[in-house]
Amino acid sequence: QVQLVESGGGLVQAGGSLRLSCVASGRTFSSYAMGWFRQAPGKEREFVAAITMSGSNTWYKDSVKGRFTISRDNAKNTVYLQMNSLKPEDTAVYYCGASITPDPGSYYYTEGYDDWGQGTQVTVSS
Repeated sequence: QVQLVESGGGLVQAGGSLRLSCVASGRTFSSYAMGWFRQAPGKEREFVAAITMSGSNTWYKDSVKGRFTISRDNAKNTVYLQMNSLKPEDTAVYYCGASITPDPGSYYYTEGYDDWGQGTQVTVSS
């Protein structure tokens, strides 16, 4: 099991930027693929981005491609989500998840993750 703590959320105007961080503790961070999901009020948690254990491959939700970048620093046990050109529809609680599976097809679904953080709120005003 790995413990995850997100930070970096906040209130930002449309067009602005935020960088989310997720720090892991417990088991070896580099053994996990990592993902970012988000959940808006009244909606299900949805995939945003994922990155492999080594950081060599990444995947994104179509609506965030070109605006968001996922990255990781295994020496710091941290995964990041750089969010640029934010839109009001990006408003949600953002969660990071850790996945032990090597199957990239699983990274798009909440069931593919073994551990989750508590979330950080991102609010984008128009």
